Amino acid sequence: MINTHETLSAASITGADASQSHGVHEECGVFGIYDLSGNDVAASVYYGLCSLQHRGQESCGIAVTDTSGANGNIASHKDLGLVQEVFKAETISKLHGNLGVGHVRYSTTGASTRENAQPLVLNYIKGTLALAHNGNLVNAGALKKELVYGGAIFQTTTDSEMIAYYIARERVHTKSVEEALLKTARKIKGAYGLVVMSPRKLMALRDPWGLKPLCLGRRDNAYIVASESCALHAVGAEFIRDIEPGELVTIHSDGTVTSDKSLAQEERAHCIFEYIYFARLDSTLDGIKVYDARIRAGRALAKAYPADADIVTGVPESGLTAARGYAQYANIPFELAFYKNSYIGRTFIKPTQKERESGVKLKLNVLEPVVRGKRIILVDDSIVRGTTMANLIQMLKKAGAKEVHVRISAPPFLYPCYYGTDVPSNDQLIASSHTVEEIRQIIGADSLGYMKIEDLQEMVGGMGICKACFDNHYPIKTEEMK
Repeated sequence: MINTHETLSAASITGADASQSHGVHEECGVFGIYDLSGNDVAASVYYGLCSLQHRGQESCGIAVTDTSGANGNIASHKDLGLVQEVFKAETISKLHGNLGVGHVRYSTTGASTRENAQPLVLNYIKGTLALAHNGNLVNAGALKKELVYGGAIFQTTTDSEMIAYYIARERVHTKSVEEALLKTARKIKGAYGLVVMSPRKLMALRDPWGLKPLCLGRRDNAYIVASESCALHAVGAEFIRDIEPGELVTIHSDGTVTSDKSLAQEERAHCIFEYIYFARLDSTLDGIKVYDARIRAGRALAKAYPADADIVTGVPESGLTAARGYAQYANIPFELAFYKNSYIGRTFIKPTQKERESGVKLKLNVLEPVVRGKRIILVDDSIVRGTTMANLIQMLKKAGAKEVHVRISAPPFLYPCYYGTDVPSNDQLIASSHTVEEIRQIIGADSLGYMKIEDLQEMVGGMGICKACFDNHYPIKTEEMK
């Protein structure tokens, strides 16, 4: 029996996530755990999702099953809102099972509604499935058309549901759920980090390009898969390794872990924005420590765009690490110039530009003694519309800063992302219609320097990366490009 609870909390109807007004949004985060000793795992999934909250703040969910019970005994709960809003102690206590998957969502396809929250739970002729997906399919239109003409009725507006349907359909004609998952993977195109729970197995599948991250860990007699290594540490698990691009890892009920790399390919295109912004600072992705990558980004900025200044500072929290790297290379003191109010919550949900600007000032306050009379280098990870940066420069100068030189640890955003990163449309990207000099004038900076595209490779040690939002070179062709 599938027991699903979906309640709309009062907190969740206040609006979408805080980042909506000022730029690039997070993706999604997935988490799965199989405790082979039979212990309940819902609390561990909860803590794992809390550590992945930075990847999506619109909705979240947990689905668990007891592998010693009857097939299909899935209990799940999902809703709009943050993990701590959606899951209370009473809710967690009702989710019994030693195998579970969880998801935090920021919508890149499909509206922000309760129906679109994950994990998706399916009851079909071969049993049950629960699926959590991070990423975006580029052939979703064709896939949906095929399914609809085949009689499928969709309950959500996400491409994740198409993946679930294809797995269920293929499973009818295959010997195992792994085989069905691999056949589905050969149909879908795009970016995905998938965690799938069947009655007795936990599976994790990563797209062949490695666009979305996925890793494997272990805690005592439990195996864990997650979008980032920080989620493993949050539940006291040891990092084993990254799941390789194109690899399917299956944890079986007897404790064996199998790997299928039949989808693997030589060419890689890891999303560069994981290292610039998305991933948590204490995570390691594909052998690259996120902290080290951002330090290298700051050093590359300092080398390419030096400036005479008294201090280097960063925009909390996104620009602080790159600012440290800049300061180290330039041999200029690093200082904290802003106090961040961590208790405001989602204050950027404002209907007018004026109210959004007030939200910026509620979130950040300038430390006047630090900036008064100083020439400042201000580092951040991106400029999307330019509004937030203009406000920060104005605040610094009002507090007595003599000069503000802006340095951005990413190249200018010029093109859309089709793989699950919510970059605003071109008409909202300031760099798509203005030169660097024009942007400098608009935001009020004394100078402006963006990361050079060629320096991105150095940031991640020469690893194959996707940087299509900067250079228009897409590793996977989309339906829009045909």
